[in-house]
Amino acid sequence: MAAFVTAACGGGEKPAPAPAPPVANPVDPATAGAVSGRVKFIGTPPPSETISMSSDPRCVNAGAKTETVIVSGDGSLQNVFVYVKDGLGTLKFPVPTSPLVLDQKGCQYRPHVFGVQAGQPIEILNSDATLHNIHAWPQVNQEFNLGQALQGMKDTHTFTTPEVMVPFRCDVHRWMNSFVGVVAHPFFAVTGADGAFQPQGLPPGTYTIEAWHEKFGTRTASVTIGAKESKDLAFTFSG
Repeated sequence: MAAFVTAACGGGEKPAPAPAPPVANPVDPATAGAVSGRVKFIGTPPPSETISMSSDPRCVNAGAKTETVIVSGDGSLQNVFVYVKDGLGTLKFPVPTSPLVLDQKGCQYRPHVFGVQAGQPIEILNSDATLHNIHAWPQVNQEFNLGQALQGMKDTHTFTTPEVMVPFRCDVHRWMNSFVGVVAHPFFAVTGADGAFQPQGLPPGTYTIEAWHEKFGTRTASVTIGAKESKDLAFTFSG
């Protein structure tokens, strides 16, 4: 009877599957190259607007401006997500285990535009003494909507599938927004005040590089990189 019961129940619990081996960087550093360049805006950019936060007196951020379009004095365009869109084939890359922090500070998201690898955790932090609601609106990944009522609260979310871009919104403070580019590799950058980008460590090959801006759309360029070669690119947007 005991043998029958054991057989009927499947012979006990099955052993847990062995963890997948870690992925090694497939790029030979002896031949790796780079793409570098700048993003410029041509013409007169639309001005940033002062954000009215009067609906929540706990939002302490006097003079806060919208970040949709930020152009430096020399025409450099900030908050442009630049990444390798095509050309890496089936290569797989190690995924960082350390989280990227998306902070809510002064009732604005910090950073406004950022990138992560698929599978890399995003730590969402509330640094404000007020309620925030984090609502992600992906088209490919799973949508999520969570609240953080207390200062110092943290939540972690991981997007599993590449998607450019995923917008974040706060349903409590309608002016708050942010964008994340989720890619399958480490070859991406977000432009700062100098409009510069420089993805490094690329294997020799021909690539499609895309530059994304939340208001002005996308620009693409093709570039071929030889062993240990660095190529320059320039992207321009206009309003």
